[in-house]
Amino acid sequence: MPDNAFFQPVSGMDLPRFAGVPTFMRLPLVAPDHPRFPEVEIGLTGVPWDSGVTNRPGPRHAPRQLRDASTMIRAENGATGVAPFTLANCADMGDVGPNPIDIQDSMERTTAFYARMCAAGIVPLTAGGDHLCSLPVLRAVAADGPLGMVHFDSHTDLFHSYFNGAMFTHGTPFRRAVEEGLLDPRRVVQIGIRGTAYGREDIEFAAGAGIRIIRVEELFRRGVADVMAEAREIVGTEPIYVSYDIDFIDPAFAPGTGTPEVGGPNSFQALEVVRALDGLNIAGADMVEVSPPFDASGGTAFLGVSVMFELLCVMARSVSGRKGAGASPGHPVP
Repeated sequence: MPDNAFFQPVSGMDLPRFAGVPTFMRLPLVAPDHPRFPEVEIGLTGVPWDSGVTNRPGPRHAPRQLRDASTMIRAENGATGVAPFTLANCADMGDVGPNPIDIQDSMERTTAFYARMCAAGIVPLTAGGDHLCSLPVLRAVAADGPLGMVHFDSHTDLFHSYFNGAMFTHGTPFRRAVEEGLLDPRRVVQIGIRGTAYGREDIEFAAGAGIRIIRVEELFRRGVADVMAEAREIVGTEPIYVSYDIDFIDPAFAPGTGTPEVGGPNSFQALEVVRALDGLNIAGADMVEVSPPFDASGGTAFLGVSVMFELLCVMARSVSGRKGAGASPGHPVP
């Protein structure tokens, strides 16, 4: 278990939460050229890029807003008892510098940034950006072999292409990831899918590839505990990626997103599904599609970073477990 004051967040008891330069959860900023970079175990990173958006833009502004909202996050999870900053050295790694007018260049920059993190053994927790951001991140995280994935979303993002052959949009990242061998489709589960559809191409691809889709109606009928138990069985004990689109949550609770779909989980269920990931072997995770221009109250961003904190808690326990720490603070959620 780390015992390093450098990697502890600034306490609201020492500096008011409205003061100071915002970083993710008030953690130290450790860019790749920082001398403490090799000591980081979980890196919180922004990908301020939304060139894959096909309708309402804005997620490129999310990392900055999420950092600001995250100053409200404290050091211990009140529900699970997990204190992630005592389990792993966590730091804000800064932002990938995207090219806002070149999708391929931006993806190459993103993959290169994350490849450097992965080479140092850093587990990434990403704040996007639109959902296309997941693809270049996966190219780095899954460089040594395909991962399983738990995917929370109202959309499958499994389409072949948009607009007469555009292969790289926020509706295609996981189709590309399967094609590129970054994901093992038999170990992929998508939860919360709902809304109107262009057709069944994505659903048919999922069925043919072996991807398990759990629509929101099934989630509500069976309940979070039962559905997440199945998800855990699907992904097993090998490394997985967790991708969380904020539009998984009903827009009554998270209106600040580009493609909202009504009839989704509430804010408590949004946290509950992440707590049920405890104990899985998490190689990386992301929170995407928060769109500040549609988040007038800032509530979507705060919910987004609250989900990120829940992800950080299960990731810190995963990192701690891989180090053989064993008795980590907190208790698993049934």
